[in-house]
Amino acid sequence: MMRTALIQSAPFSIMGILNCTPDSFSDGGRYLAHEAAVAHGLAMCAEGVDVIDVGGESTRPGAEPVPVAVQEQRVVPVLRQLRERIPARVALSIDTTSAQVAAAALAAGANWINDTSAGSDDPDMLPLAAAHGVPIVLMHRQGQPRDMQMNPQYDNVVAEVCAQLTARVAAALAAGVAPRQIALDPGLGFGKRFEHNWALLAGLSELVALGFPVVLGASRKRFLATVSDGAAPAALLSATCATTALGVAAGVAVLRVHDVAANRHAAAVAWAVRQAAPAR
Repeated sequence: MMRTALIQSAPFSIMGILNCTPDSFSDGGRYLAHEAAVAHGLAMCAEGVDVIDVGGESTRPGAEPVPVAVQEQRVVPVLRQLRERIPARVALSIDTTSAQVAAAALAAGANWINDTSAGSDDPDMLPLAAAHGVPIVLMHRQGQPRDMQMNPQYDNVVAEVCAQLTARVAAALAAGVAPRQIALDPGLGFGKRFEHNWALLAGLSELVALGFPVVLGASRKRFLATVSDGAAPAALLSATCATTALGVAAGVAVLRVHDVAANRHAAAVAWAVRQAAPAR
């Protein structure tokens, strides 16, 4: 049976990023060709990935929307081929804010939806997730990718992100999405200054306390370079692993990363330490 549930027997899940785009901030163009994307998906499976998140539209700061037809051309053949070749234990996720793209992806073998707008961009997204009974990741974002980093403002970023995600949970429930199929992502880098990202990492336990699985996507993001000697995105593996360990220690359920094996090891160490902590 293909994975269609968020909560598994394992203490955490590793979500591998598969950008079928020419312009993603870290690996744009590397997996635009279908054959390269499928090969990378298979390689992530060999490294122990739990979910492969496939996207055909970059959501980096400054990115412009990609037409639905283009997104489908980029992701649907990849999803079909991966579903035929990967183990049934591995879930496929579609990273899109378009219900039409999500529907095509589900028909091609995807069984999760990852929506960076938390269902706000397309009014059909939440009903689609409900109708198919699939997990949906609701991510916090201030603004649109094209302008979200121009001047993001918060008085208390952790409290405001929690409140806005709670409101999107209410919308999902009203649309018929089952509570057990909802996950929350604080949206690091999506309409946040560097200090907002650090505050959200420090406040992960407050997000976890909302009662839904939390997805953390810090992998290779620019704010990590500010404390890593200005390293390029591809050189931020160790910094990303640090956020993975912090996330697991705080109770994060899903780690969305580019580098599967190293982050799986970091998560396993953090989980072992968490389990060994004395009861309070």
